[in-house]
Amino acid sequence: MRVAIIPARGGSKRIPRKNIKPFAGLPIIAYSIKAAQESKLFDRIVVTTDDDEIAAIAHSFGAEIPFMRPKELSDDHTATIPVIAHAIQTLQANGEVIDAACCIYATAPFIRAQDIISAYNALITHNKQYAFPVTTFPFPIWRGVKRNDDGDIEMFWPQHFVTRSQDLKEAYHDVGQFYWGTPEAWLSGKPIFSDAATTIVLPRHLVQDIDTLEDWTRAELMYKVLSLS
Repeated sequence: MRVAIIPARGGSKRIPRKNIKPFAGLPIIAYSIKAAQESKLFDRIVVTTDDDEIAAIAHSFGAEIPFMRPKELSDDHTATIPVIAHAIQTLQANGEVIDAACCIYATAPFIRAQDIISAYNALITHNKQYAFPVTTFPFPIWRGVKRNDDGDIEMFWPQHFVTRSQDLKEAYHDVGQFYWGTPEAWLSGKPIFSDAATTIVLPRHLVQDIDTLEDWTRAELMYKVLSLS
């Protein structure tokens, strides 16, 4: 069985009720559920939450809520892997045999079914334990600087001050939309950013991290410009 697991706790601080806040006309979690449905890869689409309202809204868009997430896995400091591991353990305890589990974040409105499919194919083709999307940085990280309170700067890699941008190695970062993984990887707590993972590359215009209200506004504008609705 392949299962999509969408973590969506109720206690978001920087953007209150973030996981169900309306985004371009729908609760933002609906986009993750819809992409999982459109991929046609999943036998079950499960939302793990500690919040009754989130559970009700997720269910109204077609997701399952077969259990409620315990409080000890619902605070600000709980990482993703233990949450997914708990969901897998709970499903397995109820007799499910899981071949692959995809963690899909609830606040990923740019997520596309075709990317979920591509990453799954990469997971299988490369025989890896994780697969997820990345994108390139818009500026060479090797020319980056750090700044102190007085405004003084220092290069992280001063040896590259005279290196031409085109000669610097391309750098990538996690898109923050979803992660495929084997149940063994999730349950063992194996790091995702390691040689256990393979990746697919997405264009930067389809990537938007949403941590602040400013991020939210920008993402909605980009969504409408790209005519994703």
